[in-house]
Amino acid sequence: MINRQGYNPLNDYLFKFVFGREERKRITLSFLNAILGREGDDELADITFVDRELDPHFDEGKLSRLDIYGVAGDGSKINIEVQLVNYGDMQKRTLYYWARMYQSLRKGEEYESLTRSITINLMNFRLLPQECPHNMYGLYDIASGHRLTEDLEIHFLEIPKFHVKSVKEMKRLEKWLAYFSNKLNEQETEELAMSEAAINEAIQAEHVFMQSEVERWQYEQREKALRDYISGMRHAHRTGLAKGLAKGRAAGRAEGRAEGHTEGTQQAMLQSLRHLMEELSLSPERAMDVLHIDPAERGGYLEQLGK
Repeated sequence: MINRQGYNPLNDYLFKFVFGREERKRITLSFLNAILGREGDDELADITFVDRELDPHFDEGKLSRLDIYGVAGDGSKINIEVQLVNYGDMQKRTLYYWARMYQSLRKGEEYESLTRSITINLMNFRLLPQECPHNMYGLYDIASGHRLTEDLEIHFLEIPKFHVKSVKEMKRLEKWLAYFSNKLNEQETEELAMSEAAINEAIQAEHVFMQSEVERWQYEQREKALRDYISGMRHAHRTGLAKGLAKGRAAGRAEGRAEGHTEGTQQAMLQSLRHLMEELSLSPERAMDVLHIDPAERGGYLEQLGK
């Protein structure tokens, strides 16, 4: 029996170990073909991984967005991102990074040289209104549905929306969703591995990863950072709400309630800022970006932070 219940396959260290290595690109190609619906002669047969430096403005330290970038055999550029936390700017963010990937013309090159660019967002949270865990967005005419170009393709895979079913009933992409969801018991996991060679290879790679003390330590540090972040944000929200309500009730009038709510909100925001700066090593400016603090209010927060 295969037991992987204690693993988080969306942990960025583990994910990149399994899906971002040249020696295991068969796994990545199988995953990509399942997402893109490629079969037979149309399947992607090769991918070249490219080291890609993240925009430092969007570097989030311990919880940084995972970025696996490669060029497929057909020339398509593909970016796989794992998002563990919803910072509230996902749609604009993914479009921004897609645009950066697409803008690859060199001096003297024609627009015809631009190639299909595909972004795949693998998310550990719900974002879109659709109940289907996999949704693909392109550039379409709203009235007729005509697709302007196939160069733009953005996929969202929302893992929490996946519902377990019999492995025998799963389609190819559903098997990968089952792998990432890690909701299967030992017997079901073994059936899953037997049904898809690439998934079996991915599970074996997980075992290799976990046997390395260094890799496992990095994995555990990432998990701790995520738990601390979520716990800190929840605590800040509860603390700020309680302070705001208490001050509002003590005042006994509308102004007091409004002031209490404002004071509570500010205290909650300060606590969230300190958490992001201390636990995730973010700069004050980046922490305020994450929390969407209005530029006009940032000077006041910097004073209270002693910056």
